[in-house]
Amino acid sequence: QVQLVESGGGFIQPGGSLRLSCAASISTSTMGWYRQAPGKQRELVAGIRRGGITNYADSVKGRFTISRDAAKNTVSLQMNDLEPDDTAVYYCFAGGSFSLPAYWGQGTQVTVSS
Repeated sequence: QVQLVESGGGFIQPGGSLRLSCAASISTSTMGWYRQAPGKQRELVAGIRRGGITNYADSVKGRFTISRDAAKNTVSLQMNDLEPDDTAVYYCFAGGSFSLPAYWGQGTQVTVSS
């Protein structure tokens, strides 16, 4: 059974930074993060392919940076200058495509509030 284990969520004030990490039990070409805010659809935040090709949601460009360690099957999301609209449950994904991931983590809550 494929497992994705996330860490790093929490409560942060606007303008602060958080780093999310995810470790996968398998090696895949794609990894990344989605998020889902209350009452909204799950949306792609950032994805990365083997070789370093990345894709970001317009709303996080310039603030979030995705990176991966292919040897360790891990992916991280550095989130800077966080805004209240970034509040959501963040889900790590692996495998498949950016628009249709194959595997999901359990989700980690990020709350941005003063």
